[in-house]
Amino acid sequence: MEFGEVIEAVGRLMDAAGVAAIVTGAILAALLAVPRLVRRQAGVYEQFRRFLGRSILLGLELLVAADIIRTVAISPTLESVAVLAAIVLIRTFLSWSLELEITGKWPWQGRAAPTPGMSAVAKDD
Repeated sequence: MEFGEVIEAVGRLMDAAGVAAIVTGAILAALLAVPRLVRRQAGVYEQFRRFLGRSILLGLELLVAADIIRTVAISPTLESVAVLAAIVLIRTFLSWSLELEITGKWPWQGRAAPTPGMSAVAKDD
């Protein structure tokens, strides 16, 4: 097996992992939300969106990694690098938008420092 074939297979595997992360996350988010909906718990929609958003973020990161692997290792032409740059910009914008939706903060803002007397463990759910 040639180097290019191995890299292409790794890229396809990363693509599959990205899609699997998104699909699995959507299914798990729904499965976790249904019992909470039946019990009429508060905050179900927000928890569902947060879980789904994190799954999408993970999937996007894996898909970007796959694109980078294939572009840099297989066909590093000026055109393919330009297409990769456009894809990365679009996916980065999507990731930042999702992060803002999930946490209410831009990725570079970080977490707020805990207030004195409060637990230092941040609650995500």
